[in-house]
Amino acid sequence: MQPIVRALEERDQDAVIALSLRAWAPVFASLEEVLGESGVYSQMHPDWRVDQMEAVRAACDAEGMRVWVAEVDTVVGFVAARLDHRESMGEIYMIAVDPAHQRTGIGSLLTSCALRWFKDSGMALAMVETGGDPGHAPARRTYEQAGFVHLPIARYFKKL
Repeated sequence: MQPIVRALEERDQDAVIALSLRAWAPVFASLEEVLGESGVYSQMHPDWRVDQMEAVRAACDAEGMRVWVAEVDTVVGFVAARLDHRESMGEIYMIAVDPAHQRTGIGSLLTSCALRWFKDSGMALAMVETGGDPGHAPARRTYEQAGFVHLPIARYFKKL
């Protein structure tokens, strides 16, 4: 069955939160592996599931944020995006695909939806941020396939 992309409805929010937690579990495991021994991970993410539930809920409810879901019988992915008219830039703020539906083109479909909105809204640039750890590798592939150019940025953390 072909996925459809449609605007988020209030009834979708629990499904979006649940799939995002499943999708991001390997990402947080990767972050813990990279940062764990330093004590930084436990300081930054004492309970990542609670933090992510709140972050997804806030993104879904944020003024100026557009959120779309991908549906294949049920909601299997989502993307939240926003515009910065001052910078003439659209930002993919948050995106997740249920692990059972990853590597099927749904992430690319959702990315394309956001990019189309940016272009139709007169934006000159699109931006997305993601991690450099192994857990974020699938996201980086999706963005590179969509034509995003990677700008390496170094961010350092130290537990005090």
